[in-house]
Amino acid sequence: MGELLELFLTFAKVGVLTFGGGYAMLPILEREICTNKHWVDSNELMDYYAIGQCTPGVIAVNLATFVGKKRKGIPGGIVATLGVVFPSLLIITFIAALISNFAELVWVEKAFTGIRICVCVLIFNSVVKLYKGAVKDLPAFIIFCVVAICSVFLSISPVIYVIIAGALGILIQNFKSAGDDKAKEVNR
Repeated sequence: MGELLELFLTFAKVGVLTFGGGYAMLPILEREICTNKHWVDSNELMDYYAIGQCTPGVIAVNLATFVGKKRKGIPGGIVATLGVVFPSLLIITFIAALISNFAELVWVEKAFTGIRICVCVLIFNSVVKLYKGAVKDLPAFIIFCVVAICSVFLSISPVIYVIIAGALGILIQNFKSAGDDKAKEVNR
């Protein structure tokens, strides 16, 4: 029961401290569940993050579910998911009750402008971390560039990009493995 409570409280902390959605929460998640709790390592977090982007639903919820399930099975997945959602539910309920009264105030509009800028920076930091973790060689850099350029100029579903990039990753790794095996045979 103690570890379930710890899962709930950790993901509630992430949920209450994160503004801007899944991308902006990556640094906080990395600090809390990788560095502080050691529940997953950074590579595993990036894998969960990638899967969370490909599955329906909110990235943060999907990621909390994966980590919670890994730690304590299905009850852990449920508790971690509730933890990450609970603060947002309270905050949104509170804001919804008050926003109609204050949305027109100039200082509220300016505050939201500042918050949007901050969220952009947090998302940018997440992209840099994801890039450093994912792009480790020339083939990965080429896949990154092609997907980045195509996503800017073409209106294609992100699912297609993920499927093609995944297939290319498999092909490249198989090609590398075959080359490594041949090099080992030559050296014998």
